Amino acid sequence: MDDVADQLLAALHDGPFETPPWTTFLELLRAKLDADYSGIIFKPPDRGPGGVVELFAGDDAPLEVHQFYRESFYRSDPVMGGTLCEGQVYDLNDVFDETNDDHRKYRQQILEPRGVRQMKVVRVTEPSGVTGWMFIARRDKPFDQRDAELLARLSAHFRRSLRNHIALEGELLHARAADSIIARLNIGWLTLDATGTVVRTSAHASAILDHSAALKIGKDGRLVAMRSSANGVLQSAIAAISAEGSARPQAICVSDDPWLNMMLTPFAGVPASPDRTSVMIAFLQGETRFGARRHEQIAELFGLLPSEARLALLISQGASLAEAADKLAITLETARSYSKRIYAKMGVRGQADLVRSILTSVLTLA
Repeated sequence: MDDVADQLLAALHDGPFETPPWTTFLELLRAKLDADYSGIIFKPPDRGPGGVVELFAGDDAPLEVHQFYRESFYRSDPVMGGTLCEGQVYDLNDVFDETNDDHRKYRQQILEPRGVRQMKVVRVTEPSGVTGWMFIARRDKPFDQRDAELLARLSAHFRRSLRNHIALEGELLHARAADSIIARLNIGWLTLDATGTVVRTSAHASAILDHSAALKIGKDGRLVAMRSSANGVLQSAIAAISAEGSARPQAICVSDDPWLNMMLTPFAGVPASPDRTSVMIAFLQGETRFGARRHEQIAELFGLLPSEARLALLISQGASLAEAADKLAITLETARSYSKRIYAKMGVRGQADLVRSILTSVLTLA
């Protein structure tokens, strides 16, 4: 039995990293206990009434059973709505009261169509408050005491595994939100080690690099700007951050045509992160083959008028005020007036600050 428990525990702890979660564990649990069905049910904190997540191994219930449950039967669920003690294994007869009409209807319309006549269930609550239930079920043969003892042994580990799943989902949600913001701003990122060697690259950064000849990853893996003046600034910034992790972020205009800007900043990684070698992160904003209406993104982000956002974009790409006025077909005096409003609204002084503000804004939002 110990070998079986060890296999189940390993699969249970690996479960949060699978898609769907706990697939291997539930299949293994069902097989080892000769169950017709094994399942995990929990309710994320952002779900409304009836909005539970059910993960299982075995035959699925008919579609109408799921619909019945979501529409009304979740209210009379004697397992999830009951007062099961934490970590204690219950039998089906322990939680169902046959004198209760709601319980009888639940058994007839939810459990019977699934062939659930024998069941063991245990409840746990992880630290954030999310409650989960772990089930094993059969059509006929009752479970014995050893099955209940194994389920009880697994319950403490189920609590930890559920906690890991909730934490992981929270981090993934945060990452998806940050990625969405970054994508809207047409920004990609690369992490670098102390020598300037690229450790990781986002998909959008790869697209920017593919489109631009101004910035490359050399054969030795190091990030190099093709324009000598820009490369000098880049290498100096890499050296400064490598020597002193608290060095201030450096805005670098890598290229004007096609335009490519970079913000190099110390990498605030976790000490135990897999990317132990990453000491800095480079945010890239530039042209790609699929392009974007960047001035609209900048206008939305900083509360600028469309005309102001177009000028801010040109200035951030390295254009002088006169060059930007010429491209926008406005007078230099109008451009000066726009620029004063831009700097006031964005709270910046001069072109370098404007570039830095546009690139670092994503960090604040993320």
